[in-house]
Amino acid sequence: MSFAAVFPGQGSQSIGMLSALSDRYPQVRETFQQASDVLSLDLWSLVQNGPIEDLNQTRLTQPVMLTAGMAVWNVWSEEGGCRPEMMAGHSLGEYTALVCAGALRFEDAVRVVAERGRLMQDAVAQGVGAMAAILGLTAQQVADLCAEAAAGEVVEAVNFNAPGQVVVAGHAGAVARLMALATEAGAKRALPLPVSVPSHCSLMTPAAEALREVLAGVEFSAPRIPVIHNYDVSAHFDPQSIREALVQQINHPVRWVETVEGFADEGIAVVFEFGPGKVLSGLNKRIDRTLKALCVEDTKSTDAALALCEEFGA
Repeated sequence: MSFAAVFPGQGSQSIGMLSALSDRYPQVRETFQQASDVLSLDLWSLVQNGPIEDLNQTRLTQPVMLTAGMAVWNVWSEEGGCRPEMMAGHSLGEYTALVCAGALRFEDAVRVVAERGRLMQDAVAQGVGAMAAILGLTAQQVADLCAEAAAGEVVEAVNFNAPGQVVVAGHAGAVARLMALATEAGAKRALPLPVSVPSHCSLMTPAAEALREVLAGVEFSAPRIPVIHNYDVSAHFDPQSIREALVQQINHPVRWVETVEGFADEGIAVVFEFGPGKVLSGLNKRIDRTLKALCVEDTKSTDAALALCEEFGA
């Protein structure tokens, strides 16, 4: 049986996450300590105690979520979990995938995503941008409504998460107009997202260009496991190609539907989600119900996933 591994991005964080896993596996706290030492911040205290307003700040959320995904992966690896044949991450989660695939050192990734978060935060002033999830319309319908709602501002479809679930980002006023138009067009729901930056839209272009300079000084290796990138739904093995895909990712859409469809086309049967929350597993089930989706985030889910690997001798 073929397996894939995916890693969540922003939006899956919560106060108290991974606490149960850390009680059994010291690797969790050890991984957070490594990241905390790099940034001179107590990330574990932030995750366990908040405040939530700080945890949801992009400049902090990004290193926290990278570290959370790595902590779960470290548990998985040390417990003899099966080796996936492919990997991907949703937005920020792509960095976690690259570290787990051996393309990027963890300490370097912590520094990069902390800077990435700061650059994204600085690219658009607080309150100027917004994001919203549109449920119940096709991707084309949402794209057409974005064109209608823009009125000289930016509003773009930026996350193609699942059939009938598209996230938009841009100027707050344009996003509000889009939400109203989507509701009139028959959307089941149009939900504003509690984020501090409008990710993956063209407002992030200054952040993308600044990140290019940051990544130029970071060492990458060819991944030992193929990582499917959000930007072009392709695996890259040349370091410069990986850097470019990460730059382009910031101001281009996350093509998650195509990513998961690609897993199925390659014969993947099970997709493990490593990290807090169950967001990607829920999306993956909606994209292709023939794929088995399993979360690995606490003791119960970790035991179940490891048992499945043992069952299939992987």
